[in-house]
Amino acid sequence: MSKQIFSNFDTEMMEEAFLEAKKSFEKEEVPVGAVLVQDQKIIARAHNQMEELKDPSAHAEVLAIRSGAQALGDWRLLETTLYTTLEPCLMCAGALLLSRVGRVVWGAPDLRHGAHGSYINVFESRHPTHTLLIEGGLLKEKSATLMKEFFKIQRKRDEKVIGSPL
Repeated sequence: MSKQIFSNFDTEMMEEAFLEAKKSFEKEEVPVGAVLVQDQKIIARAHNQMEELKDPSAHAEVLAIRSGAQALGDWRLLETTLYTTLEPCLMCAGALLLSRVGRVVWGAPDLRHGAHGSYINVFESRHPTHTLLIEGGLLKEKSATLMKEFFKIQRKRDEKVIGSPL
């Protein structure tokens, strides 16, 4: 991946997404956060809530898209930018295209599910109804470190459960 140049505003917004990711971390959810921005104002913010809501579609990106559509009163989010701490998965990539988000900026790559080249590249082919600008790697290390810490804690928890007497 080529080195991206991000603005100070991009960094500020990714820091806001990171605050959302920390909320997920504190709730023992996979720590992903997202903010949706229009005209340099946050119109929606969200964090992963799959466990809490018992909903496999409750990814930060999808929740931010839903909230942003409600805030704008329109499902078309053409003039928006979504900042997310993790490379969007295939489901979130579809939601981003279908909601017409104009730009996506993500933090850490997702080697298992990433849809911008880490696993598959959905954005490589020209989409028939919408093209969005997508850029990755902003605050990559910070987001990856939070993710690694989360899974390290989860593994320790799992070891205690597996190793405990019945």
